Amino acid sequence: MANLKEIRNRISSVSSTMQITSAMKMVSAAKLKKAQDAITAMRPYSNKLTELLQSLSATLDEDSGSKYSEQREVKNVLIVAVTSNRGLAGAFNSNIIKEVTRLTNDTYANQEVSYLAIGKKANDAFKKTDKVIADKSELFDDLTFDNVADIAEMLMDKFVSGAFDKIEIVYNHFKNAATQIVMTEQFLPIVPVESDDSVNLDYVFEPSKLEIVEELIPKSLKTQLYKGIRDSFASEHGARMTAMHKATDNATELRDQLKLTYNKARQAAITNEILEIVGGAEALNN
Repeated sequence: MANLKEIRNRISSVSSTMQITSAMKMVSAAKLKKAQDAITAMRPYSNKLTELLQSLSATLDEDSGSKYSEQREVKNVLIVAVTSNRGLAGAFNSNIIKEVTRLTNDTYANQEVSYLAIGKKANDAFKKTDKVIADKSELFDDLTFDNVADIAEMLMDKFVSGAFDKIEIVYNHFKNAATQIVMTEQFLPIVPVESDDSVNLDYVFEPSKLEIVEELIPKSLKTQLYKGIRDSFASEHGARMTAMHKATDNATELRDQLKLTYNKARQAAITNEILEIVGGAEALNN
């Protein structure tokens, strides 16, 4: 059994750790509220815009389709991996890295795969492959729509130029503070929904339908990427808050166990001292 000094040091160390994890939990909880409000307010707009764009794209003739919906033989794939810059968030980052690795080794095993890292953890995981075309970890220092729009424009340019035939986004979808769902969304080319001939929608387009689609597509793609990164940002704080809550509970349990062990050891030490005193007194009497 460890001596009393060692147990006291461990109790002090665990108590300090518990204070740190508790503080980190409260910080993440405060940040989560703001991030959750932002993604909750944005989702309806993003979903409706995507739905409208897909419906319009589905009604266009094949010859008049957008340059962003061009279907080519997939030879070069770009995966946008959205992680965080910091750890201590449970399986938040590792789940993204595992999914990207699975896509690389299984789904796109016969294609040339490159990566765009949004988050230091993604860059650290894939930079050794020498296939990371850019590291956009600084985005989280100032997460605004304009900054995300610049990245979306870069992705659109690379697709149109033929550098990549397919672009996918892998991120954590925020469901609640305790649940994050790994999502893989096709960014480019745009896949129009199949039109339902049974539904007769009589729209008047001004200007032409094609001009509307060409105007909406860049906005929709920028919004899609922004929504995914915002989703991931909220998920990060939810995952970290949950992880720190569990860490605090575990530290509390460990501290209580150490205190019990300390009290038992102290009681045993006192008992031994009493026995030694009694034994010494008996020896003097004899």
